[in-house]
Amino acid sequence: MTRPIRIGLQLQPQHQPDYGVIRDTVLRAEDAGVDIVFNWDHFYPLTGDPDGAHFECWTMLGAWAEQTERVEFGALVTCGGYRNPDLLADMARTVDHISGGRLILGIGAGWFEKDYEEYGYEFGTKGARLALLAEYLPRITARLGKLNPPPTRHIPILIGGGGPRKTLPLVAKYSNIWHSFGDLGTHVEKWGIVEKRCAEIGRHASEIERSVPWPGVDQAAAYADAGVTLFTVGVSGPDYDLAPLVEAIGWRDENSPPPLSGLA
Repeated sequence: MTRPIRIGLQLQPQHQPDYGVIRDTVLRAEDAGVDIVFNWDHFYPLTGDPDGAHFECWTMLGAWAEQTERVEFGALVTCGGYRNPDLLADMARTVDHISGGRLILGIGAGWFEKDYEEYGYEFGTKGARLALLAEYLPRITARLGKLNPPPTRHIPILIGGGGPRKTLPLVAKYSNIWHSFGDLGTHVEKWGIVEKRCAEIGRHASEIERSVPWPGVDQAAAYADAGVTLFTVGVSGPDYDLAPLVEAIGWRDENSPPPLSGLA
């Protein structure tokens, strides 16, 4: 399966108390030609002042559904333990309809202890959080199949993470997009595990798009040659400098074949 190279923006909703600045940044990114705009599902900043300004994930996605016209969007990633999975599926279906079918449902096990402690969720162990994700994914997919009206399309599920024993089998079974971390060698090694898990359940691994954080112009081609097609640039408030995003979009345009023309 041949996929186009795509560029995402992870707009980190931290350190900017004026939501209007975030709204304008989404507009600038869409105008610049980005393919996907992500936020993240945290309640406090991950860098800088730990008690700095921050906004909530899914409320924001509803606003982006109305604001944007072309881009896909979603969370990179939703924490599986923060919301009842049936409710999360209904939220996703609703935002899917608001946007006319452009939502990506990104999900992971969660890891930021302060979020859990401050908002009253049980942090537990990494294994327990992964077990909860494994319990929730079939509930999410089942609920999406029961909702009336149904989603406008099959909502793509993006799973973030790379644990070989627990996360990657979930990637093989449920994901349409896999977002991985680490260097290229680590990505290739773990992709081999995904391929093996897919073969075990009779699924073609080519159905899964491979996604990584933007590695920079110097390394992007090597990732693309290895099969990665989605690259996401992260930017933080308060300023939201989009220069790295513009660089990534330029690289995409230089390395993507021109559209076919003149065909009957």
